[in-house]
Amino acid sequence: MNSKKEKVIVGMSGGIDSSVTAYLLQQEGYEVEGIYMKLHETVPGYHESNIKAIDKVTKFLDIKYTILDLTEQFKDEVYNYFVQSYIDGITPNPCVKCNKTIKFGALMDEAMRLGGDYLATGHYAKTDGEFVYCASDLTKDQSYFLAQVNKNILSKVIFPMSKYSKEEIKEIGLSIPAIKEIAQKKESQEICFVDTVYTDILKKHTNIDLKGKTLDKDGNEVGHHKGYMHYTIGKRKGFYVHGAHEPHFVISQDKTNNTITVGKKEDLAISTVTINNLNMFIEDLNFTSTVKLRYRSKAVVCNIQIKDDTACITLNEPAYGVAIGQVAVFYDGDKVLGSGTITTTSNK
Repeated sequence: MNSKKEKVIVGMSGGIDSSVTAYLLQQEGYEVEGIYMKLHETVPGYHESNIKAIDKVTKFLDIKYTILDLTEQFKDEVYNYFVQSYIDGITPNPCVKCNKTIKFGALMDEAMRLGGDYLATGHYAKTDGEFVYCASDLTKDQSYFLAQVNKNILSKVIFPMSKYSKEEIKEIGLSIPAIKEIAQKKESQEICFVDTVYTDILKKHTNIDLKGKTLDKDGNEVGHHKGYMHYTIGKRKGFYVHGAHEPHFVISQDKTNNTITVGKKEDLAISTVTINNLNMFIEDLNFTSTVKLRYRSKAVVCNIQIKDDTACITLNEPAYGVAIGQVAVFYDGDKVLGSGTITTTSNK
């Protein structure tokens, strides 16, 4: 038991992971207080449902919670970035951005303002106060999404989910009357403000249905498409190629001319990547590690050379479906070494 009664502020979403987080920390002897972040208004009834769940859990635990309205900051930092990225023809990662600026930015600031010794969230990851590591349950691991978090705040972060599997957390939730109903709910969507598909969000802000030309890698017109914002790198459906008898994949987009370039699977192969917006947990400027170039991709061995706020990544084997705007995350085994935003890719 923790005899010091240190105070932990828990970011509570109304979901199973953060609800069990609050319960486990209280069981460990911490003084626990919750914060619910109001981030957007895009899904009808979203906040009412979440707050009802939090109210039930916090009453059961006999702890207080507050509501932190971050709608304006979230719109500026995450939502607008999400929309503008697609308009610019790149693929955003709003969860990485949100963790950096909102959950471990604004929420961390509020947790400290409330006198918290620590901030806890329901993320599946580990930290020793210096680095972020993969969670024990690799199927739910969220270390990739935490790779842009400021390393200076890690000593103030607790991830109670770190050693549990999702199934174990559900079992704990089902055993607690106030959390049982939450544990039976379906998983929340991957991007909290996208209730259906990302294009439905974009349609609220711009015209995405702009019929354009589909090109081959030599620049020849081979078909047509619905509008460049409908496509991300690696997509193989939703466009037309004259006389095609085998799958074609989007290998690039041109927002200026509203064209997409398509090719075969091997045309997606990438061997070098450059990144900026570096967030490094180590000071090395030239090192070998593995890199994940999107969340569910295989980690590939690579060499990294850093100069100023830019890094050049040379892959030991080709990677496929690498999109500009996504995040490259470096690992040493299960330890996150750093990350950056993909700015260019090449197969040379």
